[in-house]
Amino acid sequence: MVVLLLAISAHEAAHAWMSNQFGDDTARLLGRITLNPVAHTDPIGTLLIPIASFIFGYMGGLAAAIPLIGWGKPTPVNPLRWRNKDLANIMVSIAGILANTALAAIAIIAIKIAQYSSLFEPGSTFAGFAEPVEMFLWRAVATNVSLAVFNLLPFPPLDGSKILYTILPDSMKPAIEALERFGFIILLVVLQTGILNFIFAPVWRFVIFLIRL
Repeated sequence: MVVLLLAISAHEAAHAWMSNQFGDDTARLLGRITLNPVAHTDPIGTLLIPIASFIFGYMGGLAAAIPLIGWGKPTPVNPLRWRNKDLANIMVSIAGILANTALAAIAIIAIKIAQYSSLFEPGSTFAGFAEPVEMFLWRAVATNVSLAVFNLLPFPPLDGSKILYTILPDSMKPAIEALERFGFIILLVVLQTGILNFIFAPVWRFVIFLIRL
């Protein structure tokens, strides 16, 4: 949960920061450019869904293999205040994904440094911290990669749908708008049918490959 709260806070803070860069200070004035999880916590997406997924995963013996997935309180933006609205919509939408990707990259680099150093070798000063630090870093990789990929999915209310909406021709945009009414139902279907496992599997294999290089 510590890793998840950090990942969600970074994701939403990145949305707020990028929107401010394009001229909309709505989120900044509401104190959303912060890593304080209190500012970004959504009762369902940040608490209920992650806790339920952990409990059911633990009951099924899969707690160590299933990264917690969740989302934060939506970052408020006012597109009417954006400069270059199409570019702003893409950049604000992708900012959270890039933040999670950056956190995952930092964790991977830290894992690589630990692998090639003797800081956590038996007998060293830091040997006693090896297991919790390694667990934290692996969870940071899994959670941030999962959130980045999850938010790239092209249906509402995820960030991928906003990017898709911007690049689609006007004739196809009503279809995306119509899907918004069923966004939460679609999320539940995706979470319960194993579709995410199919999507995450090749991504996770690539991440493991990077770590083992």
